[in-house]
Amino acid sequence: MLARFNKLSYVILAAAFLCLPRVARAGERLTIAAAADLSFALKEIGAAFEREAHVTPVLSFGSTGNFTRQIEEGAPFDVFLSADLAHVDELKKGGFVLSDSVTVYAHGRIVLVSNRKSIKGKIGISDLAGPGVKRVAIANPAHAPYGIAAKEALKNAGVWDRIKDKLVYGENVRQTLQYVQTGDAEAGIVALSIADVPEVEYTVIDPALYAPIDQAASIIKTTKEEKAARQFIAFIKSPSGKKILEKYGFGVD
Repeated sequence: MLARFNKLSYVILAAAFLCLPRVARAGERLTIAAAADLSFALKEIGAAFEREAHVTPVLSFGSTGNFTRQIEEGAPFDVFLSADLAHVDELKKGGFVLSDSVTVYAHGRIVLVSNRKSIKGKIGISDLAGPGVKRVAIANPAHAPYGIAAKEALKNAGVWDRIKDKLVYGENVRQTLQYVQTGDAEAGIVALSIADVPEVEYTVIDPALYAPIDQAASIIKTTKEEKAARQFIAFIKSPSGKKILEKYGFGVD
């Protein structure tokens, strides 16, 4: 009788265990190298993905160009979310990412930001050349796609030569915004996706002044979490992921 009871109890306990909410097992983690313009949006996307897939995204934000170099040198990331397509194509040609994983997930936009204490009201690109602006911050065009877009917009607006001596360069677009937030630069050009902060005013820059910013995702070839990595990219491109991206000002297809 006791043996029968114990067997029945085991079956009941096992059934109860199977009904418990699934939690991530040790090791169910994805290391994500992400462009700095995703600093706000990806935290929200990552939390939503973790609730749905029970996989924990470990997020690192920085310059697309710097991450590209690190991946080429063997950095142990699972997924790369670039701020452009060019760097991912470079990795694809070098055999560092899974070719069939490369996909454009969003389209970025740039804005002109100004420190609220230093400058009253919104300004335009031509105002950067005026005496009221001593320093203009942009991400370093040598390795940051948003810096490339900023430089292109300034050149096409006809102000680059007049303000190039005022420029200060951020390591990435997030650091560039911080220069304006703290007042170290009165104005700057950053991604729309991170511009909605209390310390600055921002104005969207005419997209005709710079080439489209097509942001691409890819899976690193050395990943041991390919299935979860594909799930993560699919989530970003799902209606839920697109809704969050649009909330932060990204364009999505």
